Amino acid sequence: MRHKNSGRKFDRNTSSRRAMLRNLTANLILHERIETTDAKAKELRRVAERLITKARRLGTVAYTPQKDLSVADRARRLAASRIIAAYIPRFGVRMETGGASNRVDLVEKVLLDLAKRYATRPGGYTRIVKFGPRRGDNAPISLIELIGDAVEADETQAKTGAKAKAAGSKKATAAEPKEAAKVE
Repeated sequence: MRHKNSGRKFDRNTSSRRAMLRNLTANLILHERIETTDAKAKELRRVAERLITKARRLGTVAYTPQKDLSVADRARRLAASRIIAAYIPRFGVRMETGGASNRVDLVEKVLLDLAKRYATRPGGYTRIVKFGPRRGDNAPISLIELIGDAVEADETQAKTGAKAKAAGSKKATAAEPKEAAKVE
């Protein structure tokens, strides 16, 4: 029986499991959406939301410039950043279009961007969308993403851009026969 044994083991020892969750969390924070198996996504949700909650509980201290903070607030922010940095790597590298790489400070991203984005939200910072089985081994695949401004803005831009193009092409095709009828 598994009484009081929470969490999935993934058939790995502790250090391998911890390393896997650290890397998944770092990639989720860096890219704000990743594709993985259902079980890993559900376990990743627990880890990532705890880190974001650590930063969010600081309040405005998390994203206020360092020079404007009191000594006590600086100490609180330093303690929270050390707790976050103890779990995820400090820097992540994001590949930009054209082959250029961009180095991102993950701890600062959690403290500045994510704490500010979720300041009024009491929890539930991630969304899991199930895709279906993976082609190679039939493992159930999911997309886990951070909800909020950055991700949803990209989605709405893509949707509105596609709708505008489709609407524009429909209007153009609908307008052409009328013009052709007028000319004749």
